[in-house]
Amino acid sequence: MDSKFDFRQLESKLYQKWEKSGAFSPKIDKKKKPFCIIMPPPNAYDKLHIGHALFVTLEDIMVRYHRLLGEPTLWLPGADHAATASQIFFEQKLRGEGRSRHDLGRDKFNAELMTWMLEQRETMEGQLKVLGASCDWTRKKFTLDEDVSRAVVYTFKRMYEEGLIYRGKRVINWSPKSQTGLSDLEVIYQEVEGELTLIKYPLKGGGEIVVATTRPETMLGDTAVAVNPKDKRYKEMVGKTVILPLMNREIPVVADDYVDMKFGTGAVKVTPAHDPNDFEIGQRHNLEQIEVIGKDARITEAGGKYAGMKVTEARESVAEDLDKLGLLVERKKFVHSVPHSERTKEPVEQLLSEQWFVKVGPLAKPAIEAVKRGKIKMLPKRFEKIYFNWMENIRDWNISRQLWWGHRIPVYYLADDKSKYTVAFDAKVAEQELGGKVVQEEDTLDTWFSSGLWPFTTLGWPEKSQDFEYFYPTTVMETGHEIIFFWVARMIMLGLYCTGEIPFELVYFNGIVRDKENQKISRSKGNVIDPIEMVDKYGADALRMGLMMGTAAGQDTHVDEDKIRAHRNFANKIWNAARFISMQDASPQAIDKVDLTKEDKAFIKEFNGIVKQVTKEMNKYAIAQAGDTLYQYFWHQFCDVVIENSKPALYGDDDRQKSSAVATLNYILKNSLVMLHPFVPFVTEAVWQELYEGDLIVASWPK
Repeated sequence: MDSKFDFRQLESKLYQKWEKSGAFSPKIDKKKKPFCIIMPPPNAYDKLHIGHALFVTLEDIMVRYHRLLGEPTLWLPGADHAATASQIFFEQKLRGEGRSRHDLGRDKFNAELMTWMLEQRETMEGQLKVLGASCDWTRKKFTLDEDVSRAVVYTFKRMYEEGLIYRGKRVINWSPKSQTGLSDLEVIYQEVEGELTLIKYPLKGGGEIVVATTRPETMLGDTAVAVNPKDKRYKEMVGKTVILPLMNREIPVVADDYVDMKFGTGAVKVTPAHDPNDFEIGQRHNLEQIEVIGKDARITEAGGKYAGMKVTEARESVAEDLDKLGLLVERKKFVHSVPHSERTKEPVEQLLSEQWFVKVGPLAKPAIEAVKRGKIKMLPKRFEKIYFNWMENIRDWNISRQLWWGHRIPVYYLADDKSKYTVAFDAKVAEQELGGKVVQEEDTLDTWFSSGLWPFTTLGWPEKSQDFEYFYPTTVMETGHEIIFFWVARMIMLGLYCTGEIPFELVYFNGIVRDKENQKISRSKGNVIDPIEMVDKYGADALRMGLMMGTAAGQDTHVDEDKIRAHRNFANKIWNAARFISMQDASPQAIDKVDLTKEDKAFIKEFNGIVKQVTKEMNKYAIAQAGDTLYQYFWHQFCDVVIENSKPALYGDDDRQKSSAVATLNYILKNSLVMLHPFVPFVTEAVWQELYEGDLIVASWPK
């Protein structure tokens, strides 16, 4: 063996050897239960960040462990078209070239974006290989692959025909920058210091009612004032009429249980076209919907003299005019949650818009039951409570996106009568059904719709493919806890609906990667760690150990360059220990063929206890715990105690003691390499290739 482990020379060669050998591609064996993970697909256009490196490490450890157990093990890789983010990013690229998507037209824009994205995808997949991801590249998928896209249309059509997808006009989240609707899950609420404005609304016939609002400009579209029916202060006012200030429009006072008596004055203005809760109040009381904010975040013609103003300008102008009329009671500082676009970071507008929705109530019930009955387990278990809370209060899902990139909604309208439409696989079928020329819906589907189908479309569904029949339901879905609603809940709902089966047995939630100061790693904070750069400096094994050690399911992990550098020393320790053992004179024999000394028997008994402990930890998905057990044993017990105590026998003249020591050291080393392999695959395989026959990646886990 060379004097040191040269990871720069060996890692890429070993990966190519594994891939070429077919070790990543499982053979279907109906007599064995498979182990299957469908990779959460990284965005195809983006290079991998440290969060990706964490999930790759965790999933690869699971996969390599189950492969060593002899189970048919599939880790299916993929990439996501990431509709909103990709279109925003590519449009920025075009602007830098002095072009726009409108210059290209829809078809050419999508063709250029696809070409560029596939190039980026190759880079991303190369980075996954650098990290040691032992996934089956022969089965890789992309969310815009033809078969996946067909499965998306198939699902949409079925859901539409069964009344689970409908077109309706409701209040949605609107991104003025992206000019598209957003689902509730693409909106993040940020604490913002604003103002709570108290306004007098004169009652017709005398008197007044004071309402509190953080957005006085929306009063231009008010169609009622609401109070709680149990609020004695306003009991006599219910059913009366107020004169809406500035607009001089008569609007009713209504009683509704939604109103919080403790907020503000206990009376709230109702703007059904610009607030989802007000929309629901409006539905219950048959209120008019007046749209006073447009998609450009400016006041519409319905806003009278304020038309054309930006929302923020109108807010000040309305407050000033109310003050002049003596109707402004007070403006006081008020910290409140304001919805922002998760992607563009801007405040979103809530607008009335006709969109396509999924009726999620019927889908949520079986998804809740699957977790309650333990068919799907979540690790850590505390996330089940969060899941139930959200699922039991779920709202219909807006799946329309006003984008060009992505799965175009498979709805076709009769060209000369848009009131007639059908859902079809293509225009030709639609024309036969409608009896005339058709045009397709302009909107695309929310990316999370196709992602919700990912665990089974990747395996060939809706065809009863061999892979689908054998590997589905999958075993583990490993992902970040921040997308429990974005993705996990939707996979469970759609999995049960589409296949009648759960999509996976266990959800393993990883945490967020933080620096040593406990700050979330992000570009804005300037504390980014480039995983590929770390591999170039210290090797993939060092990065993997640095990410995995000291973490647990659902907990954030702390990583910095010093921690990664320290774990390079562990890879060197493994190499040096193996090199020392390989240099001994005696030929190693199986321990059951050797007359072992009492001391060596004790070492083997202790090691067998480690085998039992690590196996138990791995079966419980206590991955970091198993890694730490192995790390502590190999470095501080095997190297510092077993090897050191064996040296007198190795250098002495007693043949029995020497053969006992050599057999013991080789027994522990060989089995340690197998158990360490999921964690540090490159150095362990490199040692194995030097000392033993075959490939470590397909060896057998010690009993």
